[in-house]
Amino acid sequence: MSKPELSIIVLSYNTAKVTLDCLNSIVRSIANPEYEIIVVDNNSKDNSVAQIKKIYQNNPKLRLIESRENLGFGKANNLAVKQAKGKYVLLLNSDVVVLDNAIDKLLGFYKQNEKMIDFLGGKLLNVDMSNQPSCGPFYTLPVIFGALFLRGDYWGLTRYSPDYLKRVDWVSGACIMTKKEHYLKLGGFDESIFMYMEEIDLLYRASKMNFRTYFYPEARFIHIGFASSGGKSSPIINVYRGFLYLYKKHFGGPALFFLKILLKFKALIAILIGKLTNKSYLLETYEKAYKLVEMA
Repeated sequence: MSKPELSIIVLSYNTAKVTLDCLNSIVRSIANPEYEIIVVDNNSKDNSVAQIKKIYQNNPKLRLIESRENLGFGKANNLAVKQAKGKYVLLLNSDVVVLDNAIDKLLGFYKQNEKMIDFLGGKLLNVDMSNQPSCGPFYTLPVIFGALFLRGDYWGLTRYSPDYLKRVDWVSGACIMTKKEHYLKLGGFDESIFMYMEEIDLLYRASKMNFRTYFYPEARFIHIGFASSGGKSSPIINVYRGFLYLYKKHFGGPALFFLKILLKFKALIAILIGKLTNKSYLLETYEKAYKLVEMA
């Protein structure tokens, strides 16, 4: 196979069917023959590797990297990008299904606008085809307040899904296209973040280097969400952990102090609601979240 123009990177972790659905949608939808798919399996225990090998063993466009440990989102993507042969890379979650010719649209638009765009995200949809908020402003304290207490996503204060090309602070890590050289110049994802907020950190650092991020709604993808997140509690705990890490790394001082107040207050409200409604899930999750803030 000649050197590919685009490297599509997919991570797999105990999501055999979901991952195969993603891979099948890529192969079915893409018209540009100059691509490769790199799958990094994070030491799955559900026969993912065997199933991928069985279906794609004779496909020269797919490379499978078998990790002996769960590297997490950032480290696994970094590993794959370093081995990518394409000039452009598309980071795609395994729980994404490509609609129509979305990858071709994304790449075509990126190539036409390279002088303007450095990072590009597509439009993510829920399984019912409704819009999934997948871009937004950086998480300043007012934005975090909106996310925690004002249903910020609902009102479009914290995350949104516009129907027009828009320059944004960040796009979802479920679908990010960029040049390999841009990604490597930033040092890739921060490997200290195991899951959640990796793209926020990456694109915040990108903005400091004057890289520009855009949201392109003409390329559409279904994003199932939370396919390998480990239940309802894990995303909440990881978001708390992500906020704390971002603020320690990039801000600190008074900003970190006020962040902790916001996170504790949210946890206390959720704990109270959990007690009043006898919902053990709320109690257990936010008691753990509160302790996480206490220890930070």
